[in-house]
Amino acid sequence: MTLAEQKPINWTNARTLIALAILVGTELVGASWAAGWALGGLFQLGPTVGHAFEAVFIAIGFVGLYYFMRAAVAHEPFRN
Repeated sequence: MTLAEQKPINWTNARTLIALAILVGTELVGASWAAGWALGGLFQLGPTVGHAFEAVFIAIGFVGLYYFMRAAVAHEPFRN
């Protein structure tokens, strides 16, 4: 299927998915970052290990966002 043969974009669904990605992404990645910061501080691991914890938790947050958005697009496709 070429690009010209693809179905048109349903902009209502596309806007909904973009807003969902922004809202859920901010919540999920922000909470993951805060969890990494909190655990690094709780166990007094030092700044380097604390930042590593934050990076790992942020990556986990982005992976969670990826799978969430895959499910959202499957339930509300943006192409008719």
